[in-house]
Amino acid sequence: MTNTFIDNRFTHLHVHTEYSMLDGISKISDLVTQTKALGMDSLAITDHGSMYGVVEFYQACKEADVKPIIGCEVYVAKGSRFDKSANERSPHHLLLLARDNAGYRNLMELVTRAHVDGFHYRPRIDRELLEQNHSGLIAVSGCPSAEVPRLINDGNLAEANRVAGWYKELFGDYYIELQEHGIDEHKQLSVELLRLARETGLPVVATNDLHYIKPEDAKYQDILLCIGTNAKVQEENRFRMSGDDGCYSLKSEDEMRALFPDLPEAIDNSWKIAEMCDLTLEFGHIRIPRAQVPQGRTSDEHLDDLCREGLRRRYPGEPEEAVRRLEYELDVIRQTGFADYILCVQDFAQHAHEEGIQMALRGSAAASIALYCLDVTDIDPLEHRLVFERFLNVERKEMPDVDMDFAEDRRDEMIRYAAERYGHDRVAQIITFGTLGAKASIRDVGRALGMSYGDVDRIARLVPSMPASFGTMTIEAALKESADLKQVYQTDPAVAKLIDTARELEGVARHASTHAAGVVIAPEPLANIVPLQRPSSGNEDALPTTQFA
Repeated sequence: MTNTFIDNRFTHLHVHTEYSMLDGISKISDLVTQTKALGMDSLAITDHGSMYGVVEFYQACKEADVKPIIGCEVYVAKGSRFDKSANERSPHHLLLLARDNAGYRNLMELVTRAHVDGFHYRPRIDRELLEQNHSGLIAVSGCPSAEVPRLINDGNLAEANRVAGWYKELFGDYYIELQEHGIDEHKQLSVELLRLARETGLPVVATNDLHYIKPEDAKYQDILLCIGTNAKVQEENRFRMSGDDGCYSLKSEDEMRALFPDLPEAIDNSWKIAEMCDLTLEFGHIRIPRAQVPQGRTSDEHLDDLCREGLRRRYPGEPEEAVRRLEYELDVIRQTGFADYILCVQDFAQHAHEEGIQMALRGSAAASIALYCLDVTDIDPLEHRLVFERFLNVERKEMPDVDMDFAEDRRDEMIRYAAERYGHDRVAQIITFGTLGAKASIRDVGRALGMSYGDVDRIARLVPSMPASFGTMTIEAALKESADLKQVYQTDPAVAKLIDTARELEGVARHASTHAAGVVIAPEPLANIVPLQRPSSGNEDALPTTQFA
């Protein structure tokens, strides 16, 4: 592979973005920009147990000419992923990086199974899954919460050596991870990890367990931890990240080498791992599920049959204008290759009609006489002189958008039908991410700072509901539009601290939920294309959701 790295010989391989929710605060665009500014040409994403930010990360890196390395810090069950006992509440960590497209597919499968099969407080895989899905992956031993470091801390050095050997034999590419955050109790661990590496001949690699971009962001990430654990900053025994101030930031190569002056190979190996990774994600390739058609007929032929049958019903006497318009539309559908999509839409509409489920159609699809003949819409496009090209034309081969609404109280029936019709492993709902908006950020930060509910509520109520420009309300916009908010911000130091902190955390992903309407259907098992998880409701019988929004 061509060497694209010239000056830099260090790559951050252990990186948590805002999608390590309520733990990391690094927004992907800012993270990639700062990586490039520091002269680094590659960067990994390894969020906790999920792949939420992968597409956004990949595209941002490509745009900035930074090599994206796709990974995940997975949770490994101590025994079986199906064991839901108290002993499994603190699984081991393990860092996995996709070396190639095969590794990326295996990573998606591991993350999917962790959420769907192994979720117990956290999404967990186990050794059985690793044995089945290890090809194309590079494994890094992990932080102090990983299996090998835990065994060392427990004094079980022989078992630590054995487990490291198991990972080496399984993955081939297995590295001992070294971190330096100024934590006294971890110094002896680093000594033992280095001893283990030298005894077993395993390579070492330095990482920084990155959770924020700049050192001064540490205080904001600490507030986010308080929000996530429902704690206050003043509490002595709350969860916090130990170490030197700002130590979990995006460090330069020089800063990382200064942390490991006697181990240049640990720095260089991060770069070597980055060179080993060669992954290309394809976008814009449309995957449409195959419609069910009579034996011996193609999708285009079956669509033609249904439309001409509907034409006779909708337009008695088959007027020339209607026939000519239908033939034109069918020709466009053939040229653009969307017959299967139109047939799937017709199938849903037919099922809704048969079951008495109210439905309606919105948007440019109402301009199609083919959909009118298929009873997908009851609007006659000829009578209303609607232009079909707004819906579909050969010059713009984009997915047509048939926007269907079903009665809210029977929507679940339609989703179940889709799963039964096209396969439960090929249908999923779509994830969406809630972020800390202006008011929510103020309220959450206020609680974390230990301010009284009344004081925080008073400040939050000063944020207008909508800015004059009708855009998204931000704290910055609120300070411009609310004279009362601006005044109290300028005169009360406690309020200024609240507002400034809330502004730093505003827009950070806070939680995942299920999109109110979106359903995705694939021509193959969805886990081959996108990682999946249980819906936010936690209902094990419900369809999974995608991990990509």
